[in-house]
Amino acid sequence: MRYEWLELAKKIQAIAQAGLAYSSNKYDIERYEELRDISVGVMGRFTETEMDKVKELFANEEGYQTPKVDVRGVVFKDHKILMVQEQIDGCWSLPGGWADIGLTPKEVVVKEVKEESGLDVKAARLLAVLDKKCHLHPPSPYHIYKIFILCEIIGGKPSAGMETSKVEFFDRDQLPELSAGRITAEQIKMLFEFLDTPHKEPVLD
Repeated sequence: MRYEWLELAKKIQAIAQAGLAYSSNKYDIERYEELRDISVGVMGRFTETEMDKVKELFANEEGYQTPKVDVRGVVFKDHKILMVQEQIDGCWSLPGGWADIGLTPKEVVVKEVKEESGLDVKAARLLAVLDKKCHLHPPSPYHIYKIFILCEIIGGKPSAGMETSKVEFFDRDQLPELSAGRITAEQIKMLFEFLDTPHKEPVLD
């Protein structure tokens, strides 16, 4: 029920944002603003985020609302997977982050892996495009698509970045505590399947 309410709130928010972008009638604008406030209240309750913070997340959004895109680099070495420790929660994830305007997915993943792990990589292959709501992540006010890209090491050396504390490679059976908002154990298991089966078809939600 918790997640059903959250998904409804996201849909109300998207309708309100589109209405505010395209309406000129002041009465319609008032109604859409009220809808936005309702959605913010529901999101704040079910994500345990302060209402002012949730409202701030959407205050700078204009036009037709679309999902945000999270790009993650998948790097294997000696049958282990590259992970970085996030400073924000002390847990571990794959290097990556929000897609940047003006950069291709390949360019984003190369930049993120370098900034968070110190390694130079080249993007080799798309492994998966997942919808965050379909997986065991904590609730989030955003609708998010997650892109996983296989990368090959071409240089550099492991070193922490501005947002990371440590950089290590982990065996599939010895994973550290995961940053659940960014990656799940099931997703890492899926990624190791690509190591075991190189010609496995990409996964698409």
